[in-house]
Amino acid sequence: MSEYEQLDEPAGPEDDVEMGFFEHIGELRTRLVRAVLGVIPGVAVAWAFKEQLLEFFLAPLVHAYDRLGLGEPVIHFANPVEPFIGYVKIAIVCGLVASAPWLFYQLWAFIAPGLYRREKLMAIPFVFFSTLCFAGGAVFGYSVVFPMGFETLLGFAGLLPNQSITMTPTLMLGEYLSFSTRLLLAFGVVFEVPVVTVMLSSVGIVTPSQLLSFGRWWVIIAAVLSALLTPQDVGSMVVMLIPLVGLYFASIPIAWLLRRRKKDAEPSA
Repeated sequence: MSEYEQLDEPAGPEDDVEMGFFEHIGELRTRLVRAVLGVIPGVAVAWAFKEQLLEFFLAPLVHAYDRLGLGEPVIHFANPVEPFIGYVKIAIVCGLVASAPWLFYQLWAFIAPGLYRREKLMAIPFVFFSTLCFAGGAVFGYSVVFPMGFETLLGFAGLLPNQSITMTPTLMLGEYLSFSTRLLLAFGVVFEVPVVTVMLSSVGIVTPSQLLSFGRWWVIIAAVLSALLTPQDVGSMVVMLIPLVGLYFASIPIAWLLRRRKKDAEPSA
């Protein structure tokens, strides 16, 4: 084969250098270690502002108390260690969110060896939009779903119909933080749907037409996810369902445009 014929051939993933199983494991370990090291500065900064961040996490709860007229909001802890564990949990979650660009870059660096040279140029868009969607999901959950969900759930408090006994919320710090941080991370991950669908289409795993055909099933999956991830009230589930379905179908034309540009850029036979 001549030199000119070689230049016309499409470049293979990592110049067709295959990695063995243990090499993949070693690469995964390297990326995980770098990811953890990248999170540490964010955790340290979050720890320095742990009390302000705790107030930030409790703000939707305070808002619900005010709206329902339940009096002064109070949060309890069951043992002396619980506040410390709560602050650690807050610092870790905030460190993960702050380090999202670095984490997504490490994810990209792990999967990049299996991509072609042209596909590797998508690193910056992948990191940018992954971070944007992750942060957007967390913000959406905190600012929209949390106030609505907490207000609905705390609305069950008060006098029972016979007026002889009152239901009063006794909220524990550890349980509240576990619930709220888990939901925030879940919202961030779920909002990565458009990034995943566009990437799968860009590398040729699925086609836009297949994504469109799968749309009816995605509506069912999104409904189940909304029921599992949100507080158990219809309003919060609908508020979660709409962006999940909308983001999925909005990603299909983007995937179609990128796939068309990729085909136009390929040399004709």
